[in-house]
Amino acid sequence: MEIFETFYNEIIGFLGISNALEILQAGDYGKFRTYDGVVSLIYPIIPLLLILELILGLVYKKPDTKVYKVNFLIYVFNRFVGRFIAIAMVTICIGLFQSFAPFQTSMTWYWFIYGYIIWEFAHFLYHYWGHKVRLFWCLHSTHHAPENMNLSVTHAHFFLEAPYADTIRTTVCILFGVQPELLFLIMFIDGTYGAFIHIGENLVKDARFGFLNKIMLTPSHHRVHHARNPLYMDTNFCNLLNIWDHAFGTYQEEKKEIKIEYGITREMDSGNFMDVYFGEFVALFKDIMRAPGIKNKVLYLFMPPGWNHTGDHKTSKITRAEFFRNNPAYNASSKVEQPNPIDGNSVK
Repeated sequence: MEIFETFYNEIIGFLGISNALEILQAGDYGKFRTYDGVVSLIYPIIPLLLILELILGLVYKKPDTKVYKVNFLIYVFNRFVGRFIAIAMVTICIGLFQSFAPFQTSMTWYWFIYGYIIWEFAHFLYHYWGHKVRLFWCLHSTHHAPENMNLSVTHAHFFLEAPYADTIRTTVCILFGVQPELLFLIMFIDGTYGAFIHIGENLVKDARFGFLNKIMLTPSHHRVHHARNPLYMDTNFCNLLNIWDHAFGTYQEEKKEIKIEYGITREMDSGNFMDVYFGEFVALFKDIMRAPGIKNKVLYLFMPPGWNHTGDHKTSKITRAEFFRNNPAYNASSKVEQPNPIDGNSVK
């Protein structure tokens, strides 16, 4: 019976309805008007949308079975392996760095806006480095491996990515004076919306959301981020406010004439859990073993994906630069990038 109880608790935990059930069982419905009560009603939205999305996929005969299967296995694996690591890293970073902040925010609307802008900057840093540093890409690539977009992709992460991400994001926010209570509120909002932007075409076909596409990051922007098309590669790193993508030149809108191709450029079996989860680590290990000299071996850890010690670089920026040269019509909205002779990357 214990195994059934564990299975039941895991389902309740996945659906995010445990707190709401406790309130309903206690009969104290007034708690739904409190902050915790509101949160208990928001948590189940994404899991329920995921289930609806899966059902509609079966109805539309676009089930994305392979994607859901692998992402479910990743979710289960991460639940047992990396359950508490990210929370621990957030707590450690707060304790280590809060005393170094030059000032402290408070729970007011203007500090909330300030805190969210700082959070987005911190998220941009973690996310950008996750694409530009080979070792960090090994952690992040699991999230980009699915060849279709749907809400299950939210759960496709290597178990060490959350600690890496939260260490950077928490440290930056705490050093810029974002108090823990405000940080946790921002984390909740950003985490909920960050899940929603993975919504698939079975639920929302055109995810540009009209005029909102110009002032915030929509699921359309994030679909672009998950694309392997040369025009779309390594763009739209923000989560809700895309101000930092505009500031650093990584903003890219979805083009109707360029159909999004999801996944990563490495040849892989996206239906194989081991390849999705560990494939980039294996590829990195092989590159390191083939590289001559300690310097080249170390460079493979920190240079961008696609960097090669032979000089035959295939980084995303070089790939984009080639696309712009061959498609000059897109140069008006995207800057042509030239290869950097030193690291094989490119600069604007």
